Amino acid sequence: MDAVLMRRSTNWFNAAGLLGWIALCLAVAGMGGWLTMLGMPDWYDSLIKPTWNPPNWIFGPVWTALYVMMALAAWLIWRRHGWEGAPLPLAFFLVQLTLNLAWSGIFFALRSPGWGAVEIVALWVAILGTLVSFWPYHRLAAILLVPYLAWVSFASVLNVALWRLNS
Repeated sequence: MDAVLMRRSTNWFNAAGLLGWIALCLAVAGMGGWLTMLGMPDWYDSLIKPTWNPPNWIFGPVWTALYVMMALAAWLIWRRHGWEGAPLPLAFFLVQLTLNLAWSGIFFALRSPGWGAVEIVALWVAILGTLVSFWPYHRLAAILLVPYLAWVSFASVLNVALWRLNS
């Protein structure tokens, strides 16, 4: 009986943990969206953009998918190792999540593509550090961060292009 009860409580704990990671990531997404709207539509829409700039409607669905994948990746590490067993990878994750939010504030709320370009390099390095630190703990968790790194790589190039075109 104890083994069945233990398994049920572990399943509940794992499900609650997954919901917690998703809630954290989507809360950051919501705050980032709010900061983004401080620069929309008047400022951002008035910028000169490269011809390869995606339409505005694409950013929401892409970022939502990326945040869910990020949450799943962090949860996989947390579920297998916990905070005690993987403090550095989970710290890397929280740092990159913080830098992700900071970029929205710098680029959109402060309307600063130049400082946004500087900050997004720090974000890119933090994402790479998170991915590399996840790899020995859970390969799928690391792989789930690859699309995020690719998107931020693209966003970095776009950020620099916007800065150069509008300086």
